[in-house]
Amino acid sequence: MGAGDPDMTPRTPPDTVIYAIGDIHGRVDLLAALHDRISEDVSQRRALHRFVVYLGDYVSRGEDSQAVVDLVRNWLPDGFRRITLKGNHEDLLLRFLDGDLDAGKHWFDYGGLDTLRHYGVDAPDSLARDDSSVANLRDRFASVLPQTHLEFFESLQVRHHVGDYCFVHGGVRPGISLADQSDHDCMWIRKTFLDSGLDHGALIVHGHSISSLPVVRRNRIGIDTGAYRSGVLTCLVLEGVTREFLQT
Repeated sequence: MGAGDPDMTPRTPPDTVIYAIGDIHGRVDLLAALHDRISEDVSQRRALHRFVVYLGDYVSRGEDSQAVVDLVRNWLPDGFRRITLKGNHEDLLLRFLDGDLDAGKHWFDYGGLDTLRHYGVDAPDSLARDDSSVANLRDRFASVLPQTHLEFFESLQVRHHVGDYCFVHGGVRPGISLADQSDHDCMWIRKTFLDSGLDHGALIVHGHSISSLPVVRRNRIGIDTGAYRSGVLTCLVLEGVTREFLQT
């Protein structure tokens, strides 16, 4: 069944509830509040199988990227399974740590320096962007990044399929099967995916592209509501054929 099958409504597996959380970007305050909302909501449900799916972009901007990673790693109520996806910001972070200085420079233009400061690295906005300076910053970041956080970043998935839903950070390439999607597209794609009305083989739940309200289309649901600047962090709740939203 594809998400566009006119005779079928996308649904979760039997007795399953899924909580999908959009881009956090360092807003640990909002994530803690949303976790409380999830705990309250799930107490009213009977589903035995419970998933919390984070769509990526834990770091950059916001108040405390390090605290966000700690909270994601440590918050797991009884009966829940946690799925953590990789966003384009985690992609840049890992490439930077691996020595890709251009990836680091790109990341710095979109909140990467905030992340370094959250981990205790002195990274002024006026930082010189020559390779020597950026390499030095990379070495300093690597020296203070907790091993548990590095392992967390390295463990992130690029997509996850549950029932008739596929969860990714950015989207998928239209016309290509889900099994054949590139990691880069799953984390980075925007316009080609957003403009497409094609059936992707599952209903795609994604973040990455900011909107003031959740976007619900026949083939996708977007839940990046720009939490770092709007103060609104969004969670999509899926159970059976029902869809609801929790927000801060």
